[in-house]
Amino acid sequence: MAQRKVALACIVCGSRNYIVAAKPSRTERLEVNKFCKYCNKHTLHRETK
Repeated sequence: MAQRKVALACIVCGSRNYIVAAKPSRTERLEVNKFCKYCNKHTLHRETK
């Protein structure tokens, strides 16, 4: 099964900072705490469409 690339966007400023590979069989959106270089702190990043 191939993985697809998804973008992770900061929920504070909305910038798309990361691109990760994820399995397409998931039903929920991916949520990860990552460092945002625009907010200059660790924030929650969610998968975008």
